[in-house]
Amino acid sequence: MPETNTIVVKLGGTEGVDFSAICQDAATLLSQGARLVLVHGGSAEANALGEAVGYPPRFVTSPSGYTSRYTDRRTLEIFAMAVNGKVNTLLVEQLQMLGVNAFGLSGLDGGVLRAKRKAAIRIVENGKRKILRDDYTGKIEQVNAALLKTLLAAGLVPVVAPLAVSEKGEALNVDADRAAAEIAAALKAETLLLLTAVPGLMRNFPDESSLIPRLAAAELESALDYAQGRMKKKILGAGEALKGGVGRVVIADGRGEKPISEALQGRGTVIE
Repeated sequence: MPETNTIVVKLGGTEGVDFSAICQDAATLLSQGARLVLVHGGSAEANALGEAVGYPPRFVTSPSGYTSRYTDRRTLEIFAMAVNGKVNTLLVEQLQMLGVNAFGLSGLDGGVLRAKRKAAIRIVENGKRKILRDDYTGKIEQVNAALLKTLLAAGLVPVVAPLAVSEKGEALNVDADRAAAEIAAALKAETLLLLTAVPGLMRNFPDESSLIPRLAAAELESALDYAQGRMKKKILGAGEALKGGVGRVVIADGRGEKPISEALQGRGTVIE
């Protein structure tokens, strides 16, 4: 059964998502007794840093149509600097300025996220199938829920960056949506919110009038057919969260004045 009041919020790392409004909304909800865990991306910052240091990101597409960042060792270090070093720190700073005792960490710390490394990945490039090696991405296999619960019990708000630790102790880049889903499942959260820079899942992207307000868990597989780009990972994450015991998942707009509150009220795409 989901635990009352535990909400996992994933903040999209894309441009347009209003971290400031999300932090202010979070502070209000925390003062009203909510238990929050924040998980964030940071792809826009990682892209900008890669460009600035002369090592731009490379995005690849899997044979099944999923797009991801190819993460060789140098890309991993750039990603860690941008996402764990900058985005995580500035999110914690914003929350601390609002009187929230936020605790920044990555999934690498304390083995919060343990993942199996995918050292070689299959991609499709110019119509040809290829294998890329030396990849530092992983599939999450275990969440240290006890550590997160300890932080929550101490009155802290965990703010988690999407890095994980491999079976050999290596740092790995993991998908932030699926990290949030796994954390929500491990905590048996009441709600998982996936905040992004669109109003929710659209049947005919980018036509916002085609927003799907409600979706049954049984419809998620067919939803993959019209989910575009990064939305595919959110649909996968939603399914994993619900299977893991999360009460509901809401894919919602992170650009409003009170993004968390509005999503909790059902604005966006509610999946249960």
